[in-house]
Amino acid sequence: MPFFKPLNPPLTDWHGKTVWIVGASSGIGAATARALLAQGARVVVSARNTAALQTLADNQPLCQPLPLDATDRAAVQQAAACLLAQGPLDGVVYCAGHYAPMRADAMDVPDMQRHVEVNYLGALYLLDAVLPALRARGSGHVSLVGSVAGYRGLPNSLAYGPTKAALINLAEALYLDLHPEGLGVSIINPGFVETPLTAQNDFKMPALLTPDQAAQAILQGWAQGRFEIHFPKRFTLWLNLLRLLPYRAYFNLVQKATQ
Repeated sequence: MPFFKPLNPPLTDWHGKTVWIVGASSGIGAATARALLAQGARVVVSARNTAALQTLADNQPLCQPLPLDATDRAAVQQAAACLLAQGPLDGVVYCAGHYAPMRADAMDVPDMQRHVEVNYLGALYLLDAVLPALRARGSGHVSLVGSVAGYRGLPNSLAYGPTKAALINLAEALYLDLHPEGLGVSIINPGFVETPLTAQNDFKMPALLTPDQAAQAILQGWAQGRFEIHFPKRFTLWLNLLRLLPYRAYFNLVQKATQ
């Protein structure tokens, strides 16, 4: 028996379950879709890249491609209504993301707005579209894909980090509201994962994982009923400890480590 009671109902049997992944054309989203399909789930995959979604669904009768721009609120509402008309959703994952390295000497406000639109507002649009049905049913699980970049301020993360910090805070508030109603909520905070987004980084990324390794960590976190699913732990545990440092110590340590 585990020492601590799981914060969420453990998700171990995916047969007959329906999961909607928004942001599934590549990287973590696509890998998680493949992992769920391998476990017998029906997976609806959404993103703007129609060709990538169709490739993912090829020879996968349980995979339904649903092209979607997550920043289009009306389109998200329409897609959700279409899916819910087909049957209940057991899981919803918001994995859409935008990332561009940015520092204060090169602020790009339009691109910062793009970060907010894709990384945060898209999540709100999805939640607004699906939560009434999930709450009415009294079951289901919502996962938001954040990042360890949302823990505290980091160099090159002027645009990206604040949006992920917002998702972490949002997931915490959602848990407090939705857990008493029987719904599960989790925040997924990856470290470095080999994706088209992280390919922009010009530095050595410690403990770099493949998307398939990330997907397995996510499924393991769901099976354990975790609220925060972070990986790889050999890297993310240290970052969690850094969250406890006072600002003077934190700023000094980060500045020395990134010079």
